[in-house]
Amino acid sequence: MRYISKFIKDDLNRKMVFIGGPRQVGKTTLAQRLLADQETNGRYFNWDLDEDRQDILAKRWSENDQLLIFDEIHKFPHWKNWLKGIFDVYKEQHSILVTGSARLDVYRRGGDSLLGRYHYWRLHPFTMDELPADMTREESFKRLMTIGGFPEPFLSGNEREARRWRRDRLDRVIREDIRDLESIRNIQSLSLLVDLLRSRVGGTIVVSNLAADLQVSPNTVKAWLEVLEKMYLIFIVKPYTRSLPRAIQKPPKIYFFDNGDIIGNDGARFENLVATSLIKRLHFKEDYEGYRYELRYIRDKEGREVDFIILRDNIPEELIEVKYGDDSLSRPLLYYTKRLQPVKSTQIVANLTREYSKNDIQIMNPLTYFVNPPWET
Repeated sequence: MRYISKFIKDDLNRKMVFIGGPRQVGKTTLAQRLLADQETNGRYFNWDLDEDRQDILAKRWSENDQLLIFDEIHKFPHWKNWLKGIFDVYKEQHSILVTGSARLDVYRRGGDSLLGRYHYWRLHPFTMDELPADMTREESFKRLMTIGGFPEPFLSGNEREARRWRRDRLDRVIREDIRDLESIRNIQSLSLLVDLLRSRVGGTIVVSNLAADLQVSPNTVKAWLEVLEKMYLIFIVKPYTRSLPRAIQKPPKIYFFDNGDIIGNDGARFENLVATSLIKRLHFKEDYEGYRYELRYIRDKEGREVDFIILRDNIPEELIEVKYGDDSLSRPLLYYTKRLQPVKSTQIVANLTREYSKNDIQIMNPLTYFVNPPWET
């Protein structure tokens, strides 16, 4: 079972549960396994199947079905009002789980008719802190670096099949999900933008430069970046500037949810892998604890840069510097540790053989750092 399963089970006792996240991250599989684990009866409905769609509209299910799962129901034009009525009438009789593509997250924000009736959980790919029990951590790390953490390619371990899977996934997200949701006509240029971003992970993204490369307006590129983020293809890490008068105001950095999307050296792939592991943890904490978490980076006009800073309700909680091979203490990390005095400062080094601490900073390898995820504490 995936890392959020037990928390979803608990929430289903009180409210509806929505599961969102990237396409093909395993949302449907998770829902069906939850149903299989139920001691009582349940029913899975997929809006894309004609028979299930007819049963949904007719409200045809057994009164003994304790768990009702509705997959892709956000494709039903009036799905929110329909779910509101079902929950209000049947909440004492049925638990309700709703899954769907990344569009579910977008559509649920379009109104508040379901406010207070559901909890939302985001499911992420496998990362360094969620690994199969039958796979060594070393083999898992290798696959995460080369193949990425999406379940199908990660578990198969076949790089050739992973490339084919990734090509199909990107094509479906861009040509189906985005086209269905947004009025974007220039899909070819949007695809070119994704290709450009894949080779610029970890570096700052200047919108005007991308616009010049694509021969479109900066506002168009900005809008496209927002769409790609909505679709869980990328996530944007903005600079942290509060209490730092010489910190740069912009531009942001871009990372991909699929580590296999990265085109570049091992250093870029490793930084993206750490970023995906961190954002997964922060999304879990937001969904479970209710605090507001942010992942940002720091860079000032003197060129001092720290890869990540974790904020909880705008308060610095941890500084994190990422290195692939250099195990010497980062001077910018030391500088900002003294300046901001976070609860914790860490330097994560991919090829570190001997861990140590210095000036209240822990220098660790990634497998040690990510060994105790928040969902296991």
